[in-house]
Amino acid sequence: MKNFLNNDSLTLIAGPCALESYENAVFIAKTMQSITERLGINYYFKVSIDKANRTNAAHYRGLGIDKGIETLAVIKRETNVRIATDIHEPWQAEKIAQAADIIQIPAFLCRQTDLIKAAAETGKIINVKKAQFMSPEEMGKVAEKIVYFGNDKILLCERGNAFGYNNLIVDMTGLVRLKRHGFPVVFDATHSVQISGGGSNISNSGASEYVPYLAKAALATGSVDVLFMETHNDPAKALCDGSCMVELSEMEKLLKKCIQIFELSRQE
Repeated sequence: MKNFLNNDSLTLIAGPCALESYENAVFIAKTMQSITERLGINYYFKVSIDKANRTNAAHYRGLGIDKGIETLAVIKRETNVRIATDIHEPWQAEKIAQAADIIQIPAFLCRQTDLIKAAAETGKIINVKKAQFMSPEEMGKVAEKIVYFGNDKILLCERGNAFGYNNLIVDMTGLVRLKRHGFPVVFDATHSVQISGGGSNISNSGASEYVPYLAKAALATGSVDVLFMETHNDPAKALCDGSCMVELSEMEKLLKKCIQIFELSRQE
């Protein structure tokens, strides 16, 4: 087990799907920071500054890379919260590293060597999402690439497996198998309920009512070190993935249950 996380407490990566505005992002960041401080959770504020993988070309992507990085830097300076965000192209890595503590590799891009190299060379923590079409065992090769490029601060993230066409299913044994690679395991509870391309509205369809069940079940395996959940103060009006996100007002109640399961799962 790598020692770059505080493994004595649950780590949470949480925030809105997309950067909609400074006001919205800083409100969620401050709210989550307050909750996690009360609960003793190791917290990273997550938001995407460029949603380059939207189903529809006309859907909201963000405020732009430069404006997004500037906004994250302000939020970090004002709140002292740590930041997690994703990249889609190699040139973005060095720029985003100015504000990010965790650089996230999207699931569909987790085998792209140039992207992984650029992220690894920043020296930041790399949260690499397992592609929906890959097995836990195949993620060992992805981790080997990151280590090859000089970075062993790796998080391996489960976000559901392709099941049929656009449905996803979580194999709880896969979390145990991911852990065997020797790196902390992340469970993405909100993207695991996503039905990609399944909606006719501005955001993808999802079934957020199942997020608490998946989060608690994943933690019960004893293999999950980090919980990833997207949250919004008004999911119905969120500009991306609102149907997958947890209502901000529900987060503290859910996290209290998650902590109990996490601590129980760590007992000998």
